[in-house]
Amino acid sequence: MLVGLVLAAGAGTRFGGPKGLARDAGGAPWTVIAVDVLRRAGCDRVVVAVGACADEVAALVPPVAEVVVVADWADGMAASLRAGLSAALAPGGAEAVVIVPVDTPELPASAVRRVVSALGDGVAGGLAQAVYGGRPGHPVVIGAEHVDAVIATITGDRGARGYLRRHGVVEVECSDLWSGDDHDQRA
Repeated sequence: MLVGLVLAAGAGTRFGGPKGLARDAGGAPWTVIAVDVLRRAGCDRVVVAVGACADEVAALVPPVAEVVVVADWADGMAASLRAGLSAALAPGGAEAVVIVPVDTPELPASAVRRVVSALGDGVAGGLAQAVYGGRPGHPVVIGAEHVDAVIATITGDRGARGYLRRHGVVEVECSDLWSGDDHDQRA
């Protein structure tokens, strides 16, 4: 069982507002797009971590996904990741968590499938990350056996990149599928 985790809790200061409220050119909320991509890629459950403007962002989350409110979201990315990972594995039984930030609306489901499949039968004990021309990006897959350690080691406004490097993350080239770019500023 795979659980998708959409990180949508930040204030989006460089972006000009919470990215969890952003929409594509056609008006589709990025939260809806992210949930749909994770479901199409094979995630059995999807959790969306919300913080800044939590009620408004949560209202955009489709009913097929679960919302976790990150009370300490202002402390940085680590708070959102800790809350999201804890919620993703709470019911138990999940082999891994597939993490995407909400600001990657062009992410194709094929990139998610490729990164997950790179772990083969070792998903629960594996770590995998998409790279784009060698540049780290998303999605990131954290096997269930690593989740507690990731939660215990991340702090501030940093994600799990340090943990991934120290523990032999499998880097999966995905630049043939899309650019890997996130949206830090409004178009």
